[in-house]
Amino acid sequence: MDPLSNVLSLLKPKNYLSAGFEAAAPWAIQFPDQQEGIKCVAVISGECWLSVEGIADGVWLKPGDFALLPSGRPFLMASGREVKPVPASEIFDPSRPGRVTRLNDGDAFSSVSSRFGLESQHAGLLLKALPPIVVIRDENGEAGLRWSVERMMQEMREPQPGGFLVLQHLAHMLLVQALRLHLADGAGSVGAGWLLALSDRQLSRAMSAIHDEPGQRWTLEALALVAGMSRSSFAERFRQVVGMAPIDYLARWRMLLACDRLENTDQPVSVIAPALGYESEAAFSTAFKRIVGCSPRRYARDRDPDERPLNERIGMVTGFSLAL
Repeated sequence: MDPLSNVLSLLKPKNYLSAGFEAAAPWAIQFPDQQEGIKCVAVISGECWLSVEGIADGVWLKPGDFALLPSGRPFLMASGREVKPVPASEIFDPSRPGRVTRLNDGDAFSSVSSRFGLESQHAGLLLKALPPIVVIRDENGEAGLRWSVERMMQEMREPQPGGFLVLQHLAHMLLVQALRLHLADGAGSVGAGWLLALSDRQLSRAMSAIHDEPGQRWTLEALALVAGMSRSSFAERFRQVVGMAPIDYLARWRMLLACDRLENTDQPVSVIAPALGYESEAAFSTAFKRIVGCSPRRYARDRDPDERPLNERIGMVTGFSLAL
C-alpha cells in the first residue's frame, strides 16, 4: 500500500456517526469535545461560520466547501457570529444517527458531517500532522468529493436496506478524499511531518519504499537512490520536511508496525524481529525499548489498555506516537 493507506490502515479510523443538517437562520450550535476524533463537515447549500476552541481565527464555509477538524477540540457552527449558541445535545438525537436533523423549519443551509475515532493508540501520528482546521474549497469542482457528499445526504433522506454500511463506506471515502486534496493543495506550506513529505515528489518515493518494504535493510544511500537525490541532499531535505532523519523515520515506522502486531496478533518477537529487518531479537528489543520505552514482551503483556496503569498509557502515547 501507499504510505497514506498504510497509516490509515494502522490507525483504523472508525466512523462513529454521520448525520445531515438543514436549518434556517438564525442558528448556532456548540459541539462538545470530540474525544481525539476527527470531524468532517461538508456544506451543500448556504453558508456558516466555523470556529474551533483555542484557535484565534474561524472560517466562513460556502457551498461545496469541506472542513476537516482533526484536533478533537470543541467547535462552533453558526449562521452568524453574533448568534447565541445552544449545545448540540439539544439539537441532535443520539438515538437516531444517520438521519437529517431540521432546525427552524428551513433548509437555507444544509450540510453533512461525519465523526471518526482512531482505534489505534497511536492517533497522534495523524492528528498531530494536520492543522486544527483544514478547509478545502471547491474551487475546481471536485466531482469525487461532491458525489460522496450528495450521496450521503440522499442515503439519509431516503433510508434503504444496507444504508448504515453505505454511509460507513462513504464517510471513509470522504476522509481519504479530503486528505488527498489537502496534500494536493500544498498541505502544510509551514510545519513539518510525514504527511507533508507525501506531497513532495522525490521524498514520497523514499517514503513509499519504507512503507512497502519495512523489513528491507535500508541504508541512507539506498533511500537517496530511490528518491533520485544525492545522499547529502536527501538527508538534509528529509530532515527539514519530516522533522527527523530518514533512518530514524524508518526505525519509528518499524516500531509502530511492531506495536500493532504485538497488540493484535500472537506473533512472537522471534517472528516480528526478522520481518521488520532486524538480524536478531536482541537488536530488535534494544531498538524497541529505545523508541517505545519498554521491552516488547512487556508491551505485549500489558497490551490491554484497561489493565495498563493510566500514567503508563499516557506515557506510551505522548512519548512515542506523538514523536512521529
